[in-house]
Amino acid sequence: MKLALDAMGGDFAPQPNIDGAKLALQKLDTLKKLCMVGDEATLRPLCDAAGFGKDPRLEIVHAPEVVGMEENGIVAVRKKKNSSMSIAVDLVKDGTCDAVLSAGNTGAAVAASTIKLRLLPGVERAGIVSPMPSARGFVLVSDTGANPDAKPSHLVGYAVMTALMSRYIYNIENPNVGVMSNGTEDCKGSEFSKETYKLLRRLADEGALPFNFIGNCEGHDLFDSELNVDVAVTDGFTGNILLKSVEATAKFFSAQIKGAVRQSPMAIMGALLMKSAFGSIKKRMSADTIGGCPLMGVGGVSIIAHGSASATAIYNAIRMADGMCRNSVNERIIEAMSKINPVLKAMES
Repeated sequence: MKLALDAMGGDFAPQPNIDGAKLALQKLDTLKKLCMVGDEATLRPLCDAAGFGKDPRLEIVHAPEVVGMEENGIVAVRKKKNSSMSIAVDLVKDGTCDAVLSAGNTGAAVAASTIKLRLLPGVERAGIVSPMPSARGFVLVSDTGANPDAKPSHLVGYAVMTALMSRYIYNIENPNVGVMSNGTEDCKGSEFSKETYKLLRRLADEGALPFNFIGNCEGHDLFDSELNVDVAVTDGFTGNILLKSVEATAKFFSAQIKGAVRQSPMAIMGALLMKSAFGSIKKRMSADTIGGCPLMGVGGVSIIAHGSASATAIYNAIRMADGMCRNSVNERIIEAMSKINPVLKAMES
C-alpha cells in the first residue's frame, strides 16, 4: 500500500502523526510508500528526530496551508487548494497513493474525498463507517456523519458497502444487517426508516443482497441482543448523534468510576487488584484501538481519524487503510452494486 498522510491534520498535529507513522513503518511490511504531507520545514526535522527521516519509503510532500478544525469543510477545500488535506487527497486522485488518512477537519476530509475522488460506479452517496465495540466484537454503523439528508436508496448502498467491510476486514462471512429504528417490528420507525426497511426486504426476497437482512434493530441491539447485529444502517444525522452519545457515555462512566475509586482506600486497593481487567476493558473501548473510520463509496480509500487521535490511533488507522487496500474492498463494492442497482430500478418501474 502507498499512503498519503495529512501530517498537519488533528488537534495536536503533527506529532501524533509522526509517531503513528513511525509505528507503521516499523510494523507494516505491506506499507511500501508513505507520503507525509505538510510543511516540509516542520516535518523534516521531526521525521529525522523520530529516526525514520532517511527511510526510503518516506516522501515528504510540501503543503503550505492547513485546514483549521473550526473551518467550514467545503469552503476550506475550495479556498485552500494547497492545504495538507487537499494535497494528500490529490495524491490518491492522481494514482501516486492508494489511500489517504487525515485526523483533521472531518467535514473538509469528507468534502475533499468526495469532490476529488468522486463516487464509485453504482454508489449514490458516500458514508462514514464507525466500528463500535459489542458483545460479538464490533458492530459497524453507517452513516455516522457524511450524509445527514439521506434517502432510503442511499442506505441500501451503505448496507452493501458496510457489509462487505464486515466480511473482508472483520471476517464475518455473512453479516447480519439491520436498519436503525425505535422498534424491531416492521411497522415501527419514521417514514424514512420504514421505506428503507421495505427496500431492503424486497431486495432480500429477490435474493439480491450479499448479506443477511435481519430487519429493524434498536439502539440496545448494537451492543448485546439475540439479533447479533454486525451492521446497522441509518442516516448521517442520526448516526452522528448515536456515535457522539456513545463516546460521551463511555467517557462519563470512566470518569465516574475513577472518582468513586479515589474516595475510598478499600476501593483503591480493589482497583489495583483489578488493574489488568480494567486495562483490558479500556483497550477494547478505546477509540485508539479502532484508529479511523473509512469514508465508504469514494474512488479510493479515505480514512478519517478523530481530531484527538494518538500515535496508536494513527497507526491503527493506517492498518485499516492497509486492510481495505489488500482486500480490494472498493472493487467488491463496484461488483456488488452493479448487481443490485438493476434490481432496484426494476422495482421502481
